[in-house]
Formats: sequence, structure tokens, C-alpha cells
Amino acid sequence: MNNHYLVVAIVSLLILLVNVSTSCAQRQVYIVYLGEHRHSDSGKQTWEEIEEMHHSYLQAVKGSKEEAKACIIYSYKNVINGFSALLTPQEAATISEMEGVISVFHSHPTKSRLHTTRSWDFISLLEANWDATRSPINQDRFLRRAGYGKNVIVGVLDSGVWPESQSFNDEGMEPIPSSWKGIARMVWLLILLIVIGARYYLKSYEANFGPLDPKLDFRSPRDINGHGTHTSSTIGGRRVPNAAAIGGFGYGTATGGAPLVRLAIYKVCWPIPGQTPAEGNTCLDDDMLAAFDDAIADGVQVISVSIGGNTSRPYIQDGIAIGSLHAVKRNIVVACSAGNSGPTPFTVTNVAPWIITVGASSIDRVFSSPVLLGNGIQVQGETVTPHKLSMMYPLIYAGDAEIPGATNNETSGLCLSGTLSKELVQGKIVLCLRGYSLNVEKGLEVRRAGGVGLILQNPVDGISISVDAHVLPGTAVLSNDSATILNYIKSNKNPTARIVCARTVLGSKTSPFMAGFSSTGPNALEPNILKPDITAPGLNILAAWSEATSPTKLFDDNRVVKYNILSGTSMSCPHVAAAAVLIKATHPDWSSAAIRSALMTTATQTNNLGLPITDGTGDTAATPFHYGSGHFRPDKALDPGLIYDANYTDYLLFLCNYNSTVPSIDPSFTCPDDFPSPSDLNYPSIAVSNISSSGISIKRTVTNVGGGASVYKVRVEAPVGYTVEISPETMNFSSVGQRESFNIFIRPGSGLGNGYAFGWYTWSDGIHSVKSPIVVSSQ
Repeated sequence: MNNHYLVVAIVSLLILLVNVSTSCAQRQVYIVYLGEHRHSDSGKQTWEEIEEMHHSYLQAVKGSKEEAKACIIYSYKNVINGFSALLTPQEAATISEMEGVISVFHSHPTKSRLHTTRSWDFISLLEANWDATRSPINQDRFLRRAGYGKNVIVGVLDSGVWPESQSFNDEGMEPIPSSWKGIARMVWLLILLIVIGARYYLKSYEANFGPLDPKLDFRSPRDINGHGTHTSSTIGGRRVPNAAAIGGFGYGTATGGAPLVRLAIYKVCWPIPGQTPAEGNTCLDDDMLAAFDDAIADGVQVISVSIGGNTSRPYIQDGIAIGSLHAVKRNIVVACSAGNSGPTPFTVTNVAPWIITVGASSIDRVFSSPVLLGNGIQVQGETVTPHKLSMMYPLIYAGDAEIPGATNNETSGLCLSGTLSKELVQGKIVLCLRGYSLNVEKGLEVRRAGGVGLILQNPVDGISISVDAHVLPGTAVLSNDSATILNYIKSNKNPTARIVCARTVLGSKTSPFMAGFSSTGPNALEPNILKPDITAPGLNILAAWSEATSPTKLFDDNRVVKYNILSGTSMSCPHVAAAAVLIKATHPDWSSAAIRSALMTTATQTNNLGLPITDGTGDTAATPFHYGSGHFRPDKALDPGLIYDANYTDYLLFLCNYNSTVPSIDPSFTCPDDFPSPSDLNYPSIAVSNISSSGISIKRTVTNVGGGASVYKVRVEAPVGYTVEISPETMNFSSVGQRESFNIFIRPGSGLGNGYAFGWYTWSDGIHSVKSPIVVSSQ
């Protein structure tokens, strides 16, 4: 009898679990965006009133207040008005039709990911090369002028921070500035004067993946991934002598771009269960929106976001775009990574025109580790692996050393986990082709099979190699050069090779060039806004690291480092954020658009040899689709001469082109019957797609910030096949702050193809050069 009841109870429990599982499977996290908070004349709404309003939307579809409260995840209360909740698709669709709702969109659990020293020295050396009047000895000149970013507060949305790093040593720093309104929490038993705030956002992550596994991450702002520590120290790390990656690579003084800046950490990225940390974290939209809402209220002046997806989304369905818009309304500068899906066209992300979108390029440092073949041929390679091979070893191609049936035509030769034969690999160097797994995982497989070394085909075509700290001797060779090695293997009965010990080489010519992985335009969401805006160092960047993880982030790698080398637009973004800090410190009254303009119009399109910056192949000149306005020059950006300014209202007018609910974003604004086209946004670059044969006229307005009386004359480099006329050709300024407008008329010639053409126009007063790209295509 007891057994009977036990069976019934178990069956009933299983049925209940199935029902619950089915219900949960149907429910997903959705963000309900309601725009700005509407504050009445009597004052701000209380948090209880805001929550009650948000619950009312949910109660309408859930049926009860209790269930409405149970399903809500975030209620945004500071600046952003909205909430996130567990909803079925039908419930989300119903709420989207309710009054006051601007958008309802799924907070996808894996759509947004992390886009993942010498770089600042390189920038200073480039400044010296570009400006014959400047010596590298004076590389601190602009830092001193900007007070090293003193008392500017940067919010960093990332994977947290490792506060014990020497890069965050606060010795000699003054008290926390009064502009900080956030919470100083003793989350790591110490309060720092550089990392002045730290929060973490976990609710949506746990709603999607269940409780955080404490073996995978800390339930705190502490960084177990390393990425957030790396980006934060790139922005504001103190000067640390004798810093280096594992093996001593990149040895020198590590520093952030603004060493006296204050950092506020907002941990929004977390490990995906079932994946290795090396495969990257996920960052959910509603967690990020909560971080934006807090950062704005906390009083940050710059926000750095090295996060994004692989594709662009509509502005009002993109958590980063929404959060950034509310930040920019308060003149907070927002810098975002452009993405790592290049060089494929139309891959650039974070394309909202109120964001500074940053591509990635190289610096003048390489980590040379050639491969010496048995026939005497030397193939160039790069690595930051400290292991040495002092003699020649047998060499084998992975495709010839696989366990039968472990691979197919697509996966053969890739050194995927569990595919290599120990009998065939033991004691040999293995050539692995790219694809399907991480570079460092291929090295792990070679080691498992008993190999002594790894030669890796570079995952990206061209000359940009992202180096790795492999778990055994290993180096990466250019993708084309892997064919040379494979031909040698196939044509020799007993092929041999040696991987030469790696060394750090400075002063590499030619630099910078665009990283092959850096996402490129055209802008898939709005081709009449050029993106990315600018490029900065993002290839093989040394910065601080979390001591809770290894340099490879593999579970089987037990090495611990204080500094590590990473590549990605994740690394270039904080460089530009730091430059924005220095401009903000120098010109505290400048708008976010003015700071972006200063960075863009003073950028360069030439390398350290005075030649055009190339794309990732090294052979072809890059275009504005690769680097926007060019490579940033922080020193020049402090004194740009003229700036293209824009404000929150300009961005709302821009949104009128797409969204009839703009009035709901801000109750004080209504789209006029006649609003400007996207090309007419007062942007520091010009992009026009599908110009008709009659041409197009575009207006721009500049503000004098360079001095009193000045006369600017324009010089035009028209796109091939087009005529460009600018009127007037001369602008006279008598005072700082004076604004002048001009018109740009662009007309296509006959017989043009469907492709894009590129040109430039430059305003100059003999001291300042204010340069803007022109990107056009015709019908």
C-alpha cells in the first residue's frame, strides 16, 4: 500500500515538473521599454509608485498582482522607464499594444557578448611622427594638460574587476569627487580611491540560466573572466613598472590612458553554463539597462561598453542603444566596440549615432616566433608562449594524424578535441588549420595527443595575428603561409621543423594597420550614418588581468598572471573612452557630441611611414568603412578648432525617421511634420546612399572652439565619379562659440556602378585641420 502511494506521488510529481518545465519553456525574459520617467510638477515619482505602474502592465496579462510581482525581474527607476519580466510571446505581444509602451523585445540570453602598455606609448610616438614639432620625450604633455583625467568618472560595463591589481593602486589619489552619487561598497574588504564604485547585475542571467554556479564566477563585482579588468586598466590603470604578460612578453611600464580617472564598475557579463570561460561571457540586455540606469544616476561622465552582438538591431530594441540615448541626454559620452566579425561588410554593430563606435587596429609591437622548416625555409609566426623548442622535431599535418572516423571533410585538420591519434602525434609538431574551436583549445588537443608543439593557421586572413599563450610550444603563421608548410609536409618523406623562441619586437613597420577581425561598414541599420566612427589600438594589447583565471581561461590551464595580452574591438574601445576622459577633463562643458567630433575630425588616415593605413591584408588601403574618420590622436583632439555639435533633440529628430512613438520616449517632444533626413544629422562624417542623378544637398554646422578671430577655408577630395561643391568655401569666425553653417552638394557622374566611393573635405585655418570623410553610392 505504501509503495502504491509512493508511486502515485512520484508520478504526480513528475507530471507537475513536466507542466512547470513546459510553462517555463514558453516564458522568456522580455524588456518593456517606456521611455523617460514622467515627473510631474509636484516632484519625482517614488520608487513604490514606479513599481506599482510597472506591475499594472503585468497584472493586465497575468491576471493577479501576485503573479505580476513574481514574474518581474528589473524595474528601472532612476532615468530609464521600463521593466523586464518573464513573459510568454503572447503576453509580450499584448503588452506591446498597450498605451505608453514604446517597444517590447526579447532579452536574448546569448546575443550580446564581450568583444574580445605599449599601446599608449605607440600613440605618443605616432603623435610625434605626425607632428614634426613634437618630440616623443614630451608624450606626457597632453596628459598634464588634461590633469591625467583627474576626477572624471568612467562607468565600465563589463565582467567586473580584480581590485587587487597594482593597476588600481590608489596611492596619492585625492578623496572621491563630490560629483559621485553612487554607493561605495566594501565588496572586497577594501575601498579604493580609483575604483570608487562596483555593482553587479545578475537577475536576468539567473532567470535564463538558473542560479549562478559559484565555481564559474563570483556573486559580486569581482572579475573571474579577466576581460573587465583588462578594459578598466586600459582606461584608468596607474603606472606600473616591470609589467609583462606570461613569459615576460610586452615587458615595460603598464598604464591606462587616464591614470587619475575614477572607475565605476558595473558587472553585467557572466559565463554561459556548459561552455568554457574561453568561449566568452554573455551580457543580457535587461541586466545592461539596469547598469545604464544606475550609472547615469551615479554621476559618471563617460561610459565604456566593450559588448555587442554580431548584427545590428533596431534602436528601440537594443539595450545598449537605449541606455546610451538616456546617458547622452545628460552629456555622458558613450564609447562602444564595433564588433569582431570583420572583414565581412555590413558587420559593424553599436551603430546608434549618439554612440562613439570604435574599430580596432595594430600597434608597432610584434611577438616574433618563426617556424624553421627542415628544408631551410623560415616562415614568420607570432606567439606569447614562453615554452622553447631547441631542436628540430618531426612535423605532421593534423589531417594526417586523426583517429579514423573522428572528423569529416569539413573538420579534418582542425585539431578539434578528441580527434588526434596519440600513436601518430606523439613527439611531433602538429600543423593545425583554423576553424570550429578556439586557438588555445587546439593546443590543448595537441598536448593531449602527446605532441611537442603547435603551428596554427591564423584564423583571420591577412597580416594581423592575435597572439595566444598556448599550453605547449606554439606559434601562429599567416593563413597563406600555412600552405607553404603543408606543401613541405606533403612533399617530404620525413618533414621536420623547429619553433623559434618568441621575442618582443618594438618599432614594427608598418603601423597601424586595421585588424582583420574588426567589423566593417556599411551600416546595415542606417547606411546614411557612417560607422565605425574611429579606430584605436586593439591588436595584442597588454593590460591588467584577473588572478582568478589563467591567461587562456581554459579549465586545464592552471597558470596565473597579473597582466595578459588580448585582442579585439573590446580593447580599442577603452582607448577611446580614455581619450574622451582627457577631453572631458580639459573641456568639462563640452557635450558628448563635441567630444566625439573632436576625436573624429583630428584623426589620421596615415601610418607611421606617412602612407595610407591599410586593411588587414596589408596590401590594400583601408577605407572609412574600416576606420571611420581614421586612427584617433588624443593630443590633437584637445584642440580641434571646430566641432560638429548635436544634442538630445537632434537624436529624437533622427529617430523620427523610424519610430512614430518618439513622443513617448520624451513627453516634452513631438516629431514635426517635416523632420531632417538621417544624412542631415549634424555628424562629423557624411554618408549618403543611393544618390539620384540630380544630386543631394546636405547641411552642416560647426562651432568655433579654437580661438578668437580665425578664417577657415575648405579643401575637397571628391569621391571618384562624383562632384562635391561646398558653399561657402570660406568661414570667418570672430569669437569662441560662434556657429557657422555650410552646404555640401554632391552629384554623381554618368556610368557609375553600384559600389561606394570615398572622399574627404577639410576645413583649415592654417593651425587646425578639421577633416571629414564622405561616403557615397548612387542609384
